[in-house]
Amino acid sequence: MAISWIWAGMVILSLFCGLYTGNLDDVASAALNGAQSAVELSFSMAGVLCLWSGVMEVLNACGLSQKIAGCFHPLLHRLLPQASRDSETLAAVSANVSANLLGLGNAATPLGIQAACRMARGCGGTASDELCLLVVLNTASIQLLPTTVASIRAAYGSAAPFDILPAVWVSSLASVTVGLLTARFLSRRKRGHL
Repeated sequence: MAISWIWAGMVILSLFCGLYTGNLDDVASAALNGAQSAVELSFSMAGVLCLWSGVMEVLNACGLSQKIAGCFHPLLHRLLPQASRDSETLAAVSANVSANLLGLGNAATPLGIQAACRMARGCGGTASDELCLLVVLNTASIQLLPTTVASIRAAYGSAAPFDILPAVWVSSLASVTVGLLTARFLSRRKRGHL
């Protein structure tokens, strides 16, 4: 709800500034050009997103995604001991991590929501430490193949859209490490260990 107010405020402020400076035509032109660019970008990305979402479905159908998720079981069991007690929750978390590794943010989101809903049961309206940790893992995910970013780069004419791989690996590993350490620190501080 707050974001709606922010967007409405920005539009009204833009119109007011355009009227005040006499550049209302430029404001209207920029709004139309921005809308057109957004539609063009969405269509150019749709193909790549459909491809990788299809790949994820094929991995699910042949059982390979469950094998990939099984590889994460020991790590996730250690990070999320409460959630790992329920096999369906652990499967949703594992699938979310797998989709994030492939850079499929759009495919990973429903899996993350499913895992979060299962983990939120019995929390009494307050997010548990493990649920917060899931949000950190989902937000600062390690991506082996940043397909969404690569599709944006390809849409804007990059000759080598995947040449960003080393930078993505380093930055995503750093963000996950910092996120996990911060979550652990805050969890311990909340419990009074620090």
